[in-house]
Amino acid sequence: MKKFLSKLFRRRDRETHPFCSMIVAAAGSSRRMGGENKLLLPIDGVPVLVRTLLAVNEAELVDEIVVASREEDLLAVGDLCKIYGISKPVKIIRGGENRLESVYLASLECREDAAFLAVHDGARPLASAELIDRTIALAHRTNAAVPAVPVKDTIKTVRDGRVESTPPRDGLRAIQTPQVFDAALLRAAMEQARASGDSCTDDCSAVEKLGKEIYLTDGSYENIKITTPEDMLLAAELFRQREVQP
Repeated sequence: MKKFLSKLFRRRDRETHPFCSMIVAAAGSSRRMGGENKLLLPIDGVPVLVRTLLAVNEAELVDEIVVASREEDLLAVGDLCKIYGISKPVKIIRGGENRLESVYLASLECREDAAFLAVHDGARPLASAELIDRTIALAHRTNAAVPAVPVKDTIKTVRDGRVESTPPRDGLRAIQTPQVFDAALLRAAMEQARASGDSCTDDCSAVEKLGKEIYLTDGSYENIKITTPEDMLLAAELFRQREVQP
C-alpha cells in the first residue's frame, strides 16, 4: 500500500508541474580523449552517459529525455537505455556538427507542448537529481536558470600572451548544466544564434544575447564535465565516495 501511494503522489506531481523536456547533448567529438567516445567509457563498469541518464531519469521535474548523439552511436545509446532501465520517454537523434546545432535539432524533437527545455551535458554524470530538479524549479519562476559555483582560482584576462587585467574573483562564477529555459525563449535564442552564425559554447550565451536575465542556483563542485582522462579518474573517485556515505 505504501509503495502504491508513493507512486500515486509522484504521478500527481508530474501532472501538476509544467512539462519539461531534457535535452542531453551527447554528440561531441571527444578530441581531448583521443577521439574515443568518452560517453561510452565506463566509470566503475557503468558508461558515463548512462550515469548521466540515470540521474535525469530520477529527477521528478523531467518528463521526457531527448539525446543528441553521434550517428554511429545511435543504436548503442538506445540499447544502453533499455539495459539500464531508463523509464522516462526517450528519443535518440543524430546530433549536429556543433553543440548549438545539436541542441537545436533536439529541440525540434521535444514535445510541442513542452513549457520548458532543459539542456544537460552528457559528460556531466555527477549532477544529482536534486540539483536538476532545483534548477528546473527556479526556471519555473524566472524562465531562465542555471547552476553555478564560485570560481576558486584567480582569473586573468590576456591578450597576445600578456596579462591585461585581473577581474575580482567574487564576481565570477563557473556555469554548469543543466541549463533550463522557457521553451519559446530558448528556441528564439537558438534561431537568432544560428542566423547570426554565432558559435555559442553554452545555451546560456545564446539567451544572454537576447538581453534576457538568467538566474543562478547553487551548483556543485562535484558536477564536473568529463573532458580528459584525468577527469575519468576523478569521477570514479567521487562516485566511490558517494557509495560509502551513509
